[in-house]
Amino acid sequence: GVDSIAIKDMSGILTPMAAYELVSEIKKRFEVRLHLHCHATTGMAEMALLKAIEAGVDGVDTAISSMSATYGHPATEALVATLAGTEHDTGLDILKLESIAAYFREVRKKYHAFEGQLKGYDSRILVAQVPGGMLTNLESQLKQQNAADKLDQVLAEIPRVREDLGFIPLVTPTSQIVGTQAVLNVLTGERYKTIAKETAGILKGEYGHTPVPVNAALQARVLEGGAPVTCRPADLL
Repeated sequence: GVDSIAIKDMSGILTPMAAYELVSEIKKRFEVRLHLHCHATTGMAEMALLKAIEAGVDGVDTAISSMSATYGHPATEALVATLAGTEHDTGLDILKLESIAAYFREVRKKYHAFEGQLKGYDSRILVAQVPGGMLTNLESQLKQQNAADKLDQVLAEIPRVREDLGFIPLVTPTSQIVGTQAVLNVLTGERYKTIAKETAGILKGEYGHTPVPVNAALQARVLEGGAPVTCRPADLL
């Protein structure tokens, strides 16, 4: 058994209504604590958290306002104010939270050079489904290659690479693998002209079974006549 269940919406693509339905159904079936973690990248996270709370979720993740939104989480203070005076009142003091926000507002200035490009919400992520941490990595990779202007092309390429790799989940480490391969495909001007070692590993089955079969032609190319891994990969170590 487990002590709790955590729902992780790393790309910020969980819609409010889906959050309500998902939380409601899980709470009906399992008597454990349920937690929801959403990123604010697409602008739906605040609404998703509120609907999840209405459905009975036990905990949610937020960030202090001066470090919130964009690639991160919804603002703590906004949710605290929203729930004040309701049956879900958090009991947190807005004035004390503001002093915390003021502190981190100054801390953030020291790291301005490392800020990502995103200044508001990004609806492209509704299609690309890129997690916040993956998006900042993509921006960094492209900037190092003097190709920051290629971000839109890379975001469009990511769903195609993910399909080729069996719709593998975009969580560490596979999110970085998909992102790196998408960057290579765009910068070389030819899809899979260069196949990263880790991409080949997914195609060979070294990362386990994918939700659907990988691209057969790509798999045959990296296997070079060999056979894919069909057992538990760790058993081969």
